[in-house]
This record gives sequence, structure tokens and C-alpha cells, in this order.
Amino acid sequence: MKSKTDLKELGEFGLIEHLAQNIQLSHKETITGIGDDAAVIDQNYDLVTLVSKDMLLEGIHFDLHYTPLKHLGYKAIAVNVSDIAAMFGTPKQVLIGLGVSNVFKVEDIEALYEGMKAACEDFNIDLIGGDTTSSKIGLVISITILGSARKEEVVYRKGASVNDIICVTGDLGGAYAGLQILEREKQVFLENPDMQPELEQYDYVVERLLRPKARIDLVHELKEIGLHPTSMIDISDGLASEIFHLCKAAGTGCAIFEDKIPIDSRTEQTLAELQLDPTMAALNGGEDYELLFTISQPDYEKIKNHPEISTIGYMSNSENGKKLVTRSGNIVDLKAQGWVHM
Repeated sequence: MKSKTDLKELGEFGLIEHLAQNIQLSHKETITGIGDDAAVIDQNYDLVTLVSKDMLLEGIHFDLHYTPLKHLGYKAIAVNVSDIAAMFGTPKQVLIGLGVSNVFKVEDIEALYEGMKAACEDFNIDLIGGDTTSSKIGLVISITILGSARKEEVVYRKGASVNDIICVTGDLGGAYAGLQILEREKQVFLENPDMQPELEQYDYVVERLLRPKARIDLVHELKEIGLHPTSMIDISDGLASEIFHLCKAAGTGCAIFEDKIPIDSRTEQTLAELQLDPTMAALNGGEDYELLFTISQPDYEKIKNHPEISTIGYMSNSENGKKLVTRSGNIVDLKAQGWVHM
């Protein structure tokens, strides 16, 4: 009898590829299915519908020891908005699925929904329905988000060309730093429940983890200045993992410059205290939910002075591989060691 394959042998992305290899799209309206940040469905006009889904499981994606339910509700919506932003679209509606164990009270679910409703207001989204059921494994949150974009404006992962400039919004590594601080304070609390966490000086990194922005604001700004990225993805699993996705989709290599990776000084200070490397946190930490995108060289003039956009490298020929140019000028292979989902 043939032995079965352990999920860990494939990992999350290997499993997705394995399951998707025999899936055929039969409807002409389905432009893109599995393989990007959101599926693309033709509306038969000049617009397409963008659809994405994300699940958050207690004990895997969040820890209720230090995650307020209101913040969790906000984040559950924001991370889905980020997927629509990564397609250069506009989020419109969400459906919410909840699996709830009997340890939760009505007031707990009200707090969760309060955060979700706040996010819907911030991102101008309609909450249009969903489903709720009991759960024996803690809290399960499943979000389906719908958005739209003009057909010619959708940005895919596959569009980059050699010599395109690699850009990233905001700053990186903050969410990872926030996670390390909260995990540290959790251990202190578990050892001594009378100890109160001291988080005031870590407000920035903690907020980066618990209440990510979702950069739909910069999508609007890029459209206003007439810049159309050649490829785009959101940074959920770390910068290195995401640039690997763009390179694979486009059939290119890349070069990233370590000294160009944007890291906030508050993140650097926190990581120094924890004796952790800021570059490692930015490359592999994940959950920053910034946007990673490429642009053609002539478009550089449009964003070169933008305070929220950093140019960190360029796409190269695939035979050159994926490289990191260190601060000392050494060229090393870029490693993707982001969040492992399985």
C-alpha cells in the first residue's frame, strides 16, 4: 500500500500548486483563478470582479493572550483588503464566516464585529453577509472579499520584465518585532500573572502586528499620478518570500540592496534590544502587509521623491538568480524563510 504524503513535505505553496495543477477554468468570465492575490472575474463591461479569501485560526494565526478581539476583527478585514490592493483594485464587499467555541460570550463576538465594522468604515466596504457555526478548536475566522477594477488596470504578479525597478511601500520588520515583544510579555505573564505588561515604548511595533494598515491609500495615489505597476504582491510572508513569487511568475531573477530596505528606527531599536537582525526581520518576518511592486524605469521619476515608497532593487535575468547585495557590497543568494503555514 502506497504511503500517504505528509503536508509538511509540500508546504503551503507546494500544496496549492499540487491541488491546482488539474483544475481547469470552464467559464469565459473567469480570467484568473488560483495563483495571484485575488481571482479575476469578467463583468462583461469594462470592469472585472476581484475575489479573495483568507482564514485566521486561533493558535495558528493569532494568540488571544495578547490579541484584543476588536483589533483581531479589524485585522481580519485589513489583510483581505491588502489582497485587493495588490491587484490594483478597489475593495467593495466582504462576507464573514465564524467558527466559535463555547468559551466565547456574546460580548466577545460583539467586540470582534466592532473591529470588523471599523475596518469596513475605514476602507469603505459593505459587510453583506456570512455564516456562523460552533467550533471545537477555538475561534476560526474566514473572510471572503470582493473588489473591482478596470480590466486594463489590474496588476498581476507575472508582469515584471528584466531591469524593472523593485519598490516597496512603508517600512518592514515592524510586525515581526511586535510579535517578539508580545510573545516575551506573554511568557512573563504566564510565569507571574501579577506582572503587568510594559508595552508603552513598543506602541509602534505592536500596532504594526495587531492593526495593519492595508495600503489601499497608495493604490489610489499611484493611480492619481498615472503610474501603473508592472507587477505587484502584498507582503504577508516576508519580503524575500514575496519577491520569489514575483520572480517565479515573471521568469526573472532579482537583486535587492540591503541598505535600501526600509526599516523604521523604532523597529530597529526594538530588534536591537531583542538582539535580532533587522534585515532578517524585514526579509522573513511577515505580516507587514505593505505592497511590493515593480515599475518600468521611465516611471521612476513619478515616485522618486515619494516618502512612502522605497526603491530597493531591480529585476534581472533568471540565470542570475535571486541575490541580496549586503551593506558591505557582498553579493549573496537571497533566502526565503518566511512564515510556514503547514
